[in-house]
Amino acid sequence: MGRFSYDSRADSVYIDDRILAHLRLAVMNKLRRAELFMFDVELRGDSGWRSFWVHPAVPLQFHFCGSRQPYINRSWVEALIRAASGPHGLSIVPEPEESAQDGPATT
Repeated sequence: MGRFSYDSRADSVYIDDRILAHLRLAVMNKLRRAELFMFDVELRGDSGWRSFWVHPAVPLQFHFCGSRQPYINRSWVEALIRAASGPHGLSIVPEPEESAQDGPATT
């Protein structure tokens, strides 16, 4: 179980390492293009959800607990980027089947 930390106040949420690896790539691609967006994530234990305004000026940290790099499904990263570009912003969408034409992706 990894951790997404937002800003220097140590606001963080715990997210599965594999999901977090895909979110990291989606966020990195959006910020590389200077595209700002909202990120909504459900909290563990049915304790609600949190929203983060993702902006290049706000420090972000992705902390992984696992010792191995997770396999990356490029189709899932693209689905997350599309979600972040939509009117509701980024949220964790279900993992789609990987497109055969894309092949495996690495980080």
